[in-house]
Formats: sequence, structure tokens, C-alpha cells
Amino acid sequence: MTPPLTPQTWHWQDYPILYRHQGTQGIPLLLIHGFGASSLHWRKNISVLAAHHPVYAIDLLGFGGSAKPSPSVVPYTFETWAALVLDFCHEIIGQPAVLIGNSIGCVVALQAAVFQPAWVSHLILLNCSLRQLHDRKRQQLPWHRRWGTALLQRLLGNRTLGTYFFRQIAQPHTVRRILHQAYAKTSAVTDELVEILLTPAQDTGAADVFLAFVRYSQGPLPEDLLPQITCPTYFLWGAADPWEPIDEGQKLAQFPCVQEFIALPEVGHCPQDEAPEQVNTYILKWLGKTSVTN
Repeated sequence: MTPPLTPQTWHWQDYPILYRHQGTQGIPLLLIHGFGASSLHWRKNISVLAAHHPVYAIDLLGFGGSAKPSPSVVPYTFETWAALVLDFCHEIIGQPAVLIGNSIGCVVALQAAVFQPAWVSHLILLNCSLRQLHDRKRQQLPWHRRWGTALLQRLLGNRTLGTYFFRQIAQPHTVRRILHQAYAKTSAVTDELVEILLTPAQDTGAADVFLAFVRYSQGPLPEDLLPQITCPTYFLWGAADPWEPIDEGQKLAQFPCVQEFIALPEVGHCPQDEAPEQVNTYILKWLGKTSVTN
């Protein structure tokens, strides 16, 4: 594995945003991580993709090595993150880019493509968050499940209780147990991965960001955004994902912008980390590069 690239810093609305960059030739790619992760979740992809493209991987505001301002100052919404991504494309990349997301990073990418279609040339979405806790989706659940989720969100609104809850989660054994649920290939759950996820959780403000997003049940759903997308869109989906079921994910393939939906058997929620060779191969294939060196 190539050692992680040295991080660089860009300032967005006076907040430091960490990113990594490699490669010079071809259409640029911007990699957008999922909830609780960072640019290092793409460490197995950057160098391979950078042989053919300029590759950028960003830590969204509130995650990784980026600033974590209070939710009372900055709303942690898909609109906020999409605005950040587009400003990054304007100021750092300097031209339209391929947005590649995992989990909630897919919804960020979709929202960015809706806001400024001319700045997004393609979308490649890995196990897109289906936003199962969204207010509209909860209305379809049995009453006891609707009530239970709403109660938990209200309890987590208590800062003392919520911070305690976060600190119980931000422990090595808990993170490892959650990853063993999310990953079909448990050998991919390494000490390195646990550290990548845990280190930013120690930052001041990390608990508040976590709690703000756990309680965020509004904003766009993927099915709201996809009808508005005009660029070619591709899906990769780990078929063993316990959080975003592939049967539901495949319904997203019905929209006109979607060129292909590929299921990855025996792969979980984070294909870029669990099955990087397959992910890298599909990305380069879709972008017209048939020769892949892993």
C-alpha cells in the first residue's frame, strides 16, 4: 500500500479544510468520504487513480483533519457540504471534476451536481446513503419504530447525554465492532483503519458534529436529486451492506442519468476500502482508461 499522502490545507469561509492530492494528467477526480470518515478512507485508491487522473480527496467540514465549528455557527447539511465541494472545485481544482462519493459523500456529490451541473462531469457513487432516518421515510415505518428513533434523537439533543453517548462509541473496541458489521471482509478492518476513524474523534467539537448529524432528518433524499442530474452517473454497491440494502439501492438505477449499476458480491458498505482493486478498475473503465495497474 502507498503511504498516505502529505495533507494540504485550504481555507473555506476561514475554516481550515484538509485535502490530499496526487496526479497531473487527465480529467480531475474529487473523492468524498462518508460519515465519520476522512480522505484517508481513499488511501487504497488515490495512487492507482492518480496514474491516469489528478486526484483530490477532501475531509469535509466537521470530519477528519478539517475544522469542526459548532453546529450553532455552521449547519451540517448536504447543502453546506455541497457548497464547500463546489468552492473547492473552483478554487483548488480550477475546472469541472468527476465527483466520487461513498455513503453520505454520494448525497453531497449529488447535491453539488444539482447546484452547479457545469462543474460536475460525472458522478460515481459507492453505496449511496439511502437516508433511512429521514422524516419522510420514517413515516413509512411501524409506529413503534418511528417513536423509538424520534425518542433517541431527542435524548441525544441533551448535550451531556449526547456527549457521553459519543464517547462510548469513540472507543477502539466499539469502532472495530461497528466496522465488523459494515465490512463483509473483516480482514480489511485493521488497526490502521480503526486509528483513521478514531483520531479525529478526539478533536474539540467532534462530538457536537456527530450529534448534529445523527439528529439531521431533513434535507434531500437521493431520489429527490437524481431526477435533476444531467451528467453520466454510475453506481457501485457492496451487495453485503447491512446498512444500505442493495434491493433498495437498485431502485436508484431507474433514473435517466444512471448509466450502470454494478453489484459487488461479498462486499460491504465501504467498497473503496474493502475491495479497492474492483473499485479502481470500474472507475478507470467508466472514465475511459482500460489499462489498470494496481
